[in-house]
Amino acid sequence: MVYYIGSKPRVYLETTVISYLVARPSNNVKVASWQQITQQLWEDYTDEFTFVVSPVVLTEAIQGDANVVQRRRDVLSNLTVLEVLPEADILAQKMLDVGAVPQSSRSDAQHIAIATTHGVEYLVSWNQKHIVNENKREHINQVCREAGFSPITIYTPAELMREFQMKEKEFENYTDPILEECYRIKEEFNAQFNSLEELSAHLRKVQEECKQQGMKVVSYYVPPSERKKRLSSTDDKILDTTSQ
Repeated sequence: MVYYIGSKPRVYLETTVISYLVARPSNNVKVASWQQITQQLWEDYTDEFTFVVSPVVLTEAIQGDANVVQRRRDVLSNLTVLEVLPEADILAQKMLDVGAVPQSSRSDAQHIAIATTHGVEYLVSWNQKHIVNENKREHINQVCREAGFSPITIYTPAELMREFQMKEKEFENYTDPILEECYRIKEEFNAQFNSLEELSAHLRKVQEECKQQGMKVVSYYVPPSERKKRLSSTDDKILDTTSQ
């Protein structure tokens, strides 16, 4: 598991990812492999990422066979949808104007632009024609930078998982002698007690010893009833000041 400081990274799921996720198992080796990878991303990384989509995904996903459409809808129903901002329209048009995305693929430009303008960290797609294309990615990033946005990292689901598996390995292999000593101390300390009650009794004994040694032991706890009284008194003072 990867550990993050702050919020989880957001991952924009482009329509091809949703399609691979819900499609019937294929006999084609390559297609089956992509289906398995997509399923793994969805099942194993849902706690590591915040998955997001956009109205573009929702609109593309309702095209085609009705049975498949319903399965796509079921998956999309619980995901966060990013708002289409005017800035996204401008950025998408820039991509089309310079050929970073073909004029015939305006929705692909919108996928990238919407995710980028919202500051999403990753966009995952299986669209190797216009999105996860080595010749396109740098061009797309260049347009984003020139427009004043931080480029989004565009990956296939396989590339995204590979990066985070490497990070997991780095974290597992990382050793900090100070932390390791702290962990050892904590483990030995906690092993002395069979319950929280035993631990609390020990802590109170230590607390009394601190007092006997002349250490300052204080409590800043305020009972709920007292907090209400204090808040009420403060409100009254504010009203008196305002009336004056």
